[in-house]
Amino acid sequence: MVESLAPLGHFECDLVQSIADDRWRLKLAAVIDNNTFTRGLNEPDDIHTHHSEADAALAQARVWLTDSHKLGLLTLYEARIQRKIEKNLAILREQQEARQAALEKAVEEATLLAQLAAAKGESFDIERDYPREFLPPQFAFSYPEIARHTAHNLRLAEARKRFEAPKKGFRKAA
Repeated sequence: MVESLAPLGHFECDLVQSIADDRWRLKLAAVIDNNTFTRGLNEPDDIHTHHSEADAALAQARVWLTDSHKLGLLTLYEARIQRKIEKNLAILREQQEARQAALEKAVEEATLLAQLAAAKGESFDIERDYPREFLPPQFAFSYPEIARHTAHNLRLAEARKRFEAPKKGFRKAA
């Protein structure tokens, strides 16, 4: 599950851990619910219909009547846990979207600075030309990561410039 949510940084890792813990609690609640009814099926009963399905249905009804308060609380807890999971997932998605947008902005700015340096015939040094104080403070981006994305953008721009055919208009049919 951790891999599928792809957390980065302590805050996102903590959110993912909370989500995993709450999913475990939901599964535990389902086990408790199942075990409560299973226990009811295995308890001795003075009603015997001589039909296994009817006996099981009556046993489940008896469990519901005797443990309805506990089962109701369990359902309430499940709903609360589910809402907490959904809330934490939303916070995680917002955090990841903000991180991705900040990375894209940093890469775009670094790409522009690299293009400017190339146009002037200068070398581009990401650590010198894009100081750390211009990076968003809440996200931990590494210079190698930004440089890798920047180099990719520069190669794509060059490929587009070289290989994109000019768009031709359609000729009118006679």
